Amino acid sequence: MPTISSRVTGLPNRPHVVFVDGHCTTQLEETWEALFSSINYAKNFSGSVCFRHAIFSPLGYENVLFKGLNEDVDCHGASAHDLWQNPDDRKTARLSEFGEMIRAAFGFQVNRHRIEKPALGLNVLFVRREDYLAHPRHGGKVESRLSNEQEVFDAIQSWASNFLECKINLVNGLFAHMSMKDQVRAIQDASVIIGAHGAGLTHIVSATPKTVILEIVSSQFRRPHFQLIAQWKGLEYNAIYLGGSYAKTAVVIDKLSHIVTNTELALLLFSEISMNGRYRKLLNSIQIHAQKMQF
Repeated sequence: MPTISSRVTGLPNRPHVVFVDGHCTTQLEETWEALFSSINYAKNFSGSVCFRHAIFSPLGYENVLFKGLNEDVDCHGASAHDLWQNPDDRKTARLSEFGEMIRAAFGFQVNRHRIEKPALGLNVLFVRREDYLAHPRHGGKVESRLSNEQEVFDAIQSWASNFLECKINLVNGLFAHMSMKDQVRAIQDASVIIGAHGAGLTHIVSATPKTVILEIVSSQFRRPHFQLIAQWKGLEYNAIYLGGSYAKTAVVIDKLSHIVTNTELALLLFSEISMNGRYRKLLNSIQIHAQKMQF
């Protein structure tokens, strides 16, 4: 979190980032370029380099998310606006601020004073996870966190098209084939985010308040990363724990139906639909009365 750290320590500009690894080029490069002043790699330095300020970020497997594997991390989150209105020293807005910075870096307007979602229905974002060849240290085997992902997606699509209480927009989150800006847009527009445990769910740091998370967790990957991120952002978190890597579609649909019909946004939308219905009935009654008066 070098960007947040630079704000905490009062640095005047966004930090420069030096990578010490040899990662492959991905869409994440767009994020580094949007968030930081410059990007460089330690391997490109030809001699000694002196930094006036240096912030060291721990390796992924040494950070606080992994500490949650064997110890309780007692920290809860809220939006900066909520904490400004209701101060609580037991909560933090740092992760929410980081999400706002990501959205702002890609040109999205950040409105802390209200929840902005698409007006027509609820967006349910299904974060897809394509099978990939694992790192050689894992034996080079193709890993699958959800063996029947397409079946689950098709079942949700059928459920969404037949959901009568409100319009459900199912978004096919094929992040591996989307620009980073489009990924961030999909996340911020989502009312519910569902997906198998995997790197794509890290995007929930950019989710807006009241977004609900549903993680499908296989027996081999029961780790608390996304539960903790949701906790530190003050988001509702739900999980479906599998016996292996196969998910029963009926279980997923039942859980998703419960979430959708109980989210604050859904209740608000149902209320608006109901009000619109009563308004139409009242308007029809007035029109009929006016027609009778003409005669």
